[in-house]
Amino acid sequence: MVLKSIGVLSAAKIVGVMYAVMGLIMGLIFAAMFSMIPAMAPTGDAQIPSWIAPMFGLGSIVIMPIMYGIMGFIGGAIGAVIYNVLAGAIGGLELHLEPGTRP
Repeated sequence: MVLKSIGVLSAAKIVGVMYAVMGLIMGLIFAAMFSMIPAMAPTGDAQIPSWIAPMFGLGSIVIMPIMYGIMGFIGGAIGAVIYNVLAGAIGGLELHLEPGTRP
């Protein structure tokens, strides 16, 4: 069997969702890091405003999945188009499949 083409919208959707999940994970990591800012803030005249850590923490949980998802969608669509062009020119991926049983 040879994979001749990939559905552009199908690939874009799945890659976009995968990247959005990765963005959520990264957003949670960033939120955890930003939650430590108040504990590490210097005392005295050069204090960090108290609203900085929650803004960046919550912002990273909301913004990063959206941005990662959009970039994944666009990247998945571009990747599928490139694959389809190259598969048409030089042939697609050769797949060796075996019948299997489901658990």
